[in-house]
Amino acid sequence: MVLDRDLPGVHGDDVCRALATERSTSRVLMLTAARSVKDRVEGLGLGADDYLPKPFDFAELVARVRALARRAVVPLPASLAFGDLSMDPAHRVAVRAGRRLPLTAKELAVLECLLAADGRPVSAEELLDRVWDEEANPFTGTVKTTIRRLRTKLGDPPVIETIRESGYRIGGP
Repeated sequence: MVLDRDLPGVHGDDVCRALATERSTSRVLMLTAARSVKDRVEGLGLGADDYLPKPFDFAELVARVRALARRAVVPLPASLAFGDLSMDPAHRVAVRAGRRLPLTAKELAVLECLLAADGRPVSAEELLDRVWDEEANPFTGTVKTTIRRLRTKLGDPPVIETIRESGYRIGGP
């Protein structure tokens, strides 16, 4: 979706915010005259996947739309589970052995990525890309620290496995 912030009748920010709240699978490229760094950061913070200020080159717009289309997302099921661990992605709730887990937003997002991967190893780079913003430093221990805290909160027996030189997974062959 190519979305202008200055729509007549309803503000583009409200449309973008509603799509993000609904966890829409639509990709949003904001196309607008608001061009400062602050405006771009704000637009991306509302849930836009990309931001292109006016004036723009049509070839760049087409390239950005194609890039967003390559990142199409498969909708998540209503519930993700492995063993006695389950998660409701829509309500942002995780439960293990009948007990609701006190997870932070980042921990929930990491857990969602791992459960949605269905046993496939998820690299630290992929987690950084999907859970953190573009400002995250790939050379920090952010992912390791979050995984460690998540493992502690999930309790025993451990469900997150480290796959050497591949990443992390829940469940597997």
